[in-house]
Amino acid sequence: MKFYVSCGKGLEYLLADELVALGCARATAALAGANAEGELIDAQRAVLWSRLASRVLWPIAEFDCPNENALYAGVAAIDWTEHLTANDTIAVDAHVSGTAITHARYAAQRVKDAVVDTLRARTGARPDVDVDAPDVRLNLVVRKNRAIVSIDLGGGSLHRRGWRQKQGEAPLKENLAAAVLLRGGWPAVYAEGGALLDPMCGSGTLLIEGALMAADVAPGLLRHEGLPPTRWRGFDAALWRTLCEQARAREDAGRAALRPVFYGSDLDPHAIRAARDNEVMAGLAGVIQWQAAAVEQLQWPADALPANGVAVCNPPYDARLAADPALYRALGNSLKRLVPQWRASLLCGDADLAQATGLRAQKKYQVFNGAIECSLIVCDPVAPPTRAQTEAEPVALSEGAQMVANRLRKNLHKLKRWRQREGVSCYRAYDADLPEYAAAIDVYETASEPAELWLHVQEYAAPASIPEADQRRRLNELLAAAREAFAVPRERIALKTRARGKGGSKYGRFDRRGEVLVVREGAARLRVNLHDYLDTGLFLDHRPLRLRIAEEARGRRFLNLFAYTGAATVHAAVGGAAQTTTVDLSATYLQWCSDNLRENGIGGAEHRLVQADAVAWLEADRGRYDLIFCDPPTFSNSARADDFDIQREHVRLLRAAVARLADNGVLYFSNNFRRFRLDDEAVAAFADCQEISAETIPPDFARDARIHRCWRLQPR
Repeated sequence: MKFYVSCGKGLEYLLADELVALGCARATAALAGANAEGELIDAQRAVLWSRLASRVLWPIAEFDCPNENALYAGVAAIDWTEHLTANDTIAVDAHVSGTAITHARYAAQRVKDAVVDTLRARTGARPDVDVDAPDVRLNLVVRKNRAIVSIDLGGGSLHRRGWRQKQGEAPLKENLAAAVLLRGGWPAVYAEGGALLDPMCGSGTLLIEGALMAADVAPGLLRHEGLPPTRWRGFDAALWRTLCEQARAREDAGRAALRPVFYGSDLDPHAIRAARDNEVMAGLAGVIQWQAAAVEQLQWPADALPANGVAVCNPPYDARLAADPALYRALGNSLKRLVPQWRASLLCGDADLAQATGLRAQKKYQVFNGAIECSLIVCDPVAPPTRAQTEAEPVALSEGAQMVANRLRKNLHKLKRWRQREGVSCYRAYDADLPEYAAAIDVYETASEPAELWLHVQEYAAPASIPEADQRRRLNELLAAAREAFAVPRERIALKTRARGKGGSKYGRFDRRGEVLVVREGAARLRVNLHDYLDTGLFLDHRPLRLRIAEEARGRRFLNLFAYTGAATVHAAVGGAAQTTTVDLSATYLQWCSDNLRENGIGGAEHRLVQADAVAWLEADRGRYDLIFCDPPTFSNSARADDFDIQREHVRLLRAAVARLADNGVLYFSNNFRRFRLDDEAVAAFADCQEISAETIPPDFARDARIHRCWRLQPR
């Protein structure tokens, strides 16, 4: 059975791993949640044990929902006597998207009406509504004219653990606190004898969550006090009692063995008092040591803190608690002074505030604290040894590595004036210039202050005739040369292997870091991910074409087909486009585009995102556009759309796109299929077509002038 578990944005991959660890047969990350496969016992176990979940939703019906009447009819068709009695109270949470049903509260009301009317017709009585503590909480999702009705097995948000009595001005949700602890590796550190420190602890959420995690306390035990969280008739109450009994046995053993290695400090004495009260309510009295002190004066006896541990913190950053970079700097300085060899996991307001700590982050994650986008950084250790401490003298490069380093310096010198003149901060520095060192090296400079330099290294798969030992040696030499030439630490190099599969490149997921960098291109700020996918979210060879679109977009209606992460859309919007429409089949890429737009302060109904097969959508669309960018893949065999082959389909695609152009409109068509041949005769029948490939290849890709081809089309 498939069910859905929601969570805060940025926690999806952690949640998917947790669900598998809890017994689910499979779990895959989705937007703000995970799709899980398993039995009812797995879903109930997630309600009791998940530290990251917000809700566990068990579907009971799915149906077509093109309008509100279909919604009412679909809900009314469910046999509600199988799910609740007329004496039960209910509540309905609704989430809708699309144009047919646009008001979530109205949709929830229609679901409630259908349930009430059905039960009244069957039993002569009707259930009442209790929005705060219903016996059965229902959940509705309407998306792409499909409705899913689910039972909320937890009866409400699972971030509530049941111990919080008092909270500070800006409390941290417990499931986000759990993510901070897990990203910091707290369970493993505790198992190795380590401690936990929060120097700005507020009401104690991170420390209490960390202590309960160390004590193996199920998050749902205090919340439900052993009672079933829902009166849904399908809920296995006997199984729930068994799960709770097992959890209590684990809790008894965990609390008995719990070590008092928890330290909390805060400037506000009132916050410390609230933290102490919460500690007692969580059954942890005496486990955590508290002190009221400013972060600058933070002190613990030298023998109190063990050699290893995790420092966690959620320093202030929202509108109510104004972010102060000086405070972040003081936090970083105190941690370097007090626990230099520990690990730190810090939830900062944004990348600039994270940078203000002065700590070097080995990993960065984009997460959300409610609606606030945050930067979660992990530093391991807090104060890494300097080069002078770790190396008595520089390690000499091998002959091969020195050869690569020399070529890199030559390339950098060659591109320097162009980069300075054009303000280019992300570019290709090397592309198998030396055949035996077959890789591409792209440079990404962040938009933060001060800027960070990152390298994206793509190793091309070697021929089978090259011994594996030689492949490893050459790769290591290339990486050593890159670190030397660019003066970047190892942790700022993302390495991938680009292999060819049937029909073309593989575009699978590589990692689950969720680490996002923000870079500049022209006037646009764009998000890139160097680790999780084969490509980074920004095709550097299309830079000139995106800048051209920015220049031509002012006051015009822009359409981006096969949009990928929407970089061209951002350039058009920043350039003053009157409206933009972005079409892609991937929800992941559309969300990425949305994040890119938000990064530039762009939003509103005039910027439309459409999840659809681009060709089918284009042939059905009746809009008019002044500027169109179309950069299709070489092929696509998505299960959600017809197979696409650029050579076979390009005439059909271009005819449909040109038909949507307004008078004097322009279509830029590009693709990177090296054997592509434009059907000039067929295209000439409906468009004036001019190849402009040479104008769109930037200097850093001059060595591979056929990285893509590009045409400018206008209707005849």
